[in-house]
Amino acid sequence: MATRTTTDAATADGFPTPRARLIADTALALLAERGMRGLTHRAVDEAAGLPQGSTSNHARTRQALLEVAVRRLAEREAQVLAPDEMPDAVGGTDGGPTDALALALHRYLTRHPELLVCRYELALEATRRPELRAYYDAAGRQFREPLIAMMTAAGSPEPERHALSLVAWCEGLMFSCAVGSYHNAVPSLDELRRGFEELLRGMLGE
Repeated sequence: MATRTTTDAATADGFPTPRARLIADTALALLAERGMRGLTHRAVDEAAGLPQGSTSNHARTRQALLEVAVRRLAEREAQVLAPDEMPDAVGGTDGGPTDALALALHRYLTRHPELLVCRYELALEATRRPELRAYYDAAGRQFREPLIAMMTAAGSPEPERHALSLVAWCEGLMFSCAVGSYHNAVPSLDELRRGFEELLRGMLGE
C-alpha cells in the first residue's frame, strides 16, 4: 500500500493526477484489506500518507469515493485481462479465444486476487445503492461488449447469449477460487484451457 504523497501532474490513464490515482488505488487496497466498512475518507488519507482532507477534496461524498473505486477497478482489470495481447503469450502462436481467455483468467486468479475481493465488495454495495449500480454496470460494459464481438467473430449464432454464458462461467470460477470453497485450488493454465475448450465446443461445435 502506498505510504507517500505524490506530486499532482498529468497522468496517462483516466485519472488527472498521480494523487487522484493514488487515492483510487489506496481505496481498492483498503477494500481488499478491511472491507467496505474500512473504506473511509480519513482511512484513505492515512493509508496513502496524504494530508487530512485530501481524499475529501477529490471525492467529497461516499458515493463519489465508491465511484472512484469502481472506475479504478475497471481500469486495473482491463490491464490485467488485456485480451489483445494474450494469444501471443503461448509460444508465439495464436491459440484463438481459448488461449486468450485461459491466460487472462489465470493471470487474474494467480496474480491479482485482491482485485476480485474488491469486485465483490463493490458489487454487493451496488445492490444497495441504485446510483452506484448504474455506475458499476456502465464500467462493466467494457468487458461484456468485447466478449460479444469475440463470440460473433468465432461464428456464434447467438453471440449475446453465449457471451452471457461465458461471463457466468468465468464469474462462478473466479468467485469459487478467490473467496469460495476452492480458494486453495486455483486451476492450472492447462486446466482452464481445457475448461474453455469444452465450453466453447458446446456453444460453437468443433
